[in-house]
Amino acid sequence: MEGLIVIIHVLACLGVIGLVLVQHGKGADAGAAFGGGNSGSVFGVQGSSNFLSRLTSICVTVFFCTSIALAIVASKKHGSSTVSNLPQETESVETIVGNSESDEITSVDDIPD
Repeated sequence: MEGLIVIIHVLACLGVIGLVLVQHGKGADAGAAFGGGNSGSVFGVQGSSNFLSRLTSICVTVFFCTSIALAIVASKKHGSSTVSNLPQETESVETIVGNSESDEITSVDDIPD
């Protein structure tokens, strides 16, 4: 199941990349604003979408859906591992200092003589 989703994900990714590179950008007619051609189309209303833009939106939708599906599969596969689920190590002060019956406290200097 995961392999099929990955294959669809990669194909949708390549489709989006290819379709975006093939399409004509909005800023491509920016030179028309400086005295040539149809200046009403510069960053203006695009009108109805053509076949390439519809196919791009379909590929992007498939890409997003497969991304979410892969995230769900990965979370179910590995379970939830959060910091709160880590085992707690409990060490008492007596274990760290030692079980000396004498009340003497030895001083430890961090600075060498």
